[in-house]
Amino acid sequence: QQVQDLMFAWRVAKFVKSNAIVFCGNGMTLGVGAGQMSRVDSARIALIKAQNSSLSLVGSAVASDAFFPFRDGLDVVVDAGATCVIQPGGSMRDQEVIDAADEHGVVMLLTGTRHFRH
Repeated sequence: QQVQDLMFAWRVAKFVKSNAIVFCGNGMTLGVGAGQMSRVDSARIALIKAQNSSLSLVGSAVASDAFFPFRDGLDVVVDAGATCVIQPGGSMRDQEVIDAADEHGVVMLLTGTRHFRH
C-alpha cells in the first residue's frame, strides 16, 4: 500500500500549483499545500488542511513536486505522521535531507524528475 500511496501522491502533485506538498493514504488525498514561497509553508498548509478535515496523517505518503531545499520541510511532514516521501532530489543539500530521512526512519524515493512548473 505504501508504494501505491507514493505513486498516487506523485501523480496528484503533478497537477498542483508549484511548491506542492501532497499527503496521501489508503488511495486518497489527505492534505494538499501549494502556491507558497516556501516548501515548508506548503507542508504546514497541507497538514492544517488534513487536520481541518479530521484526517489522520499517521502512516501517510508524501509527494513534493520539487526537491526539499532544507530538511525543515521533511521534518514537518514526518512529524505529522508521514512514513515515506517521494521527491525529485537535486538540491545542493540533498545529503542533509537524505540524512534527515534516515534519522527519522522514513523511506525516501528520489525520482530525478520534477513537476515544479516555473
